[in-house]
Amino acid sequence: MKVLFATSEAYPFAMSGGLADVSGALPKALRKRLIGARVVLPLYSTISDEMKDKMTFVCNITVPVSWRRQYCGVFEAHIDGVIYYLIDNEYYFKRDGLYGYYDDAERFTFFSRAVLEIIPHIGFKPDVIHCNDWQTAMVPVFLTEMYKNDPFYSDIKTVFTIHNIQYQGKYGMELFGDVLGLPEGRESIVEYDGCVNFMKGAIQCSDKVTTVSPTYANEILNSYYSHGLDPILKEFTYKLTGIVNGIDYDVYNPETDGMIYKKYSADSIKDKEKNKNKLLEDMGLPVRDVPLIGIVTRLVSHKGIDLIKCVFEELVNADLQFVILGSGEWEFETFFYEMNKKYPDKVALKLGFDQQLAHKIYAGADIFLMPSKSEPCGLAQLVALRYGTIPIVRETGGLNDTVKDSGNGEGNGFTFKNYNAHDMENTVWRALKGYSDKKGWEILKKRAMQCDSSWSLSANAYVRLYKEICSKNA
Repeated sequence: MKVLFATSEAYPFAMSGGLADVSGALPKALRKRLIGARVVLPLYSTISDEMKDKMTFVCNITVPVSWRRQYCGVFEAHIDGVIYYLIDNEYYFKRDGLYGYYDDAERFTFFSRAVLEIIPHIGFKPDVIHCNDWQTAMVPVFLTEMYKNDPFYSDIKTVFTIHNIQYQGKYGMELFGDVLGLPEGRESIVEYDGCVNFMKGAIQCSDKVTTVSPTYANEILNSYYSHGLDPILKEFTYKLTGIVNGIDYDVYNPETDGMIYKKYSADSIKDKEKNKNKLLEDMGLPVRDVPLIGIVTRLVSHKGIDLIKCVFEELVNADLQFVILGSGEWEFETFFYEMNKKYPDKVALKLGFDQQLAHKIYAGADIFLMPSKSEPCGLAQLVALRYGTIPIVRETGGLNDTVKDSGNGEGNGFTFKNYNAHDMENTVWRALKGYSDKKGWEILKKRAMQCDSSWSLSANAYVRLYKEICSKNA
């Protein structure tokens, strides 16, 4: 079986969030299951020269974008046994960032058409094209509306994964003719609530729709989580399934991680303490045997930062320390900056993102705080578990599927249900009480490290999904 994984970002080429981790790890896991998985993504100018040096030119073609025909160069790279195709067009992709431009709709319409147009030229005809988020949502739409009558494309199936339903690719209806170029009279395929909605088109046209956790698949059928798409999702519920993400165990492995201070395993977990002490030193905090709470996140409301802000001073007045890494809304950046100045012996802050420091926090913190309002899957809690850092999470999305409360002596973290600052605070107090029981805490850390957060089970679920839709061709 052959799968072409279409994505707007993938580790180690271009990264802005969890999608890049998934796009880099899942195809590797699929190949271990004898699935011919390859990846296609844009050739952004921000990709490092080191990675560009690994690419070889394959061909160039022209790609239709409504009434235009645009240049498309195809480059190929081999990374960790996976073949990547990179789509070159400097007009669309020679930018300082990946997203956030006035013509994003046209940029990713071009990319979606290019995904289909390059297939006859790369010597790899997929059985399934696996599309991800709104940037590739037009692939199944174009395939259904413009390619299915071509015998070459007629048996190709599509899977569309919703990583975050908040970002749907919503634009004015004028886009239909000038950019999308779909057949006249087919506006209803992408029209939703008076505008063009890329994600709606993918939900309607794909053979299967997946989300990145079973709980999130249920949540997005509710208007509270769906950002307006619950009616269309309910119409196509028979297509919908949730498969929880994993993490790349080659990247996140405390036994081999070169970014942390001291490597360790579940059998040498005492060396985790050396990571904590060195992290405290480097972040300017006194080295003390008190709980260290780590926060690595975007500092925005839906990550639960408003809950943390509400009770932060009550928490920090206890005998504990915080180390915070992230950037986001001015309100929260300013708040944590002020807390760092007011409590310099208890609060360490690094604004921005630093991958090495993130690994050091995962390895050095005792507790990882992640009280999200919504979290389709979440990767940070999986990484924290891998490093024996106990997560505190709200029971939503993938957090609910991967972290179970240890109050019964069997879980791997601490959880709370209601989106309420004092419910979160009480859960922190429970975790601190658990920390005070040194013997029990050691057991909990080892239990966390023994959780299977790899792509193994998830990759098997995707293989079953691909086989299910392809068997309908037989």
